[in-house]
Amino acid sequence: MRQTVLLDTGPLISFLAAGLGHHEWVVEQWKRLKPPMLTCEAVLTEAAFLLKREGVDTDSLFALLERGVIRVALEIEDQAADLRTLMRRYRNRPMSLADACL
Repeated sequence: MRQTVLLDTGPLISFLAAGLGHHEWVVEQWKRLKPPMLTCEAVLTEAAFLLKREGVDTDSLFALLERGVIRVALEIEDQAADLRTLMRRYRNRPMSLADACL
């Protein structure tokens, strides 16, 4: 049975930025996984922002997409009503759009 892995921002940037905490641990975990790992556009946006803030080139992020290691599995436009419902339901909790997508 094939495993499905949902990829959030934290593990993604930890994998791509060697200087960040948990990088080595995340790299070891990724070795156990079979691509593609599924994510959403909001996670990619957060990751690109955080990588740039850390001074890390975002080229490696796009390389993962191009090689099929990560794949966008949710189109925000297609799921807008459900995402809106989740954001409303958890409005009093710290939840980003990326969290709602996953």
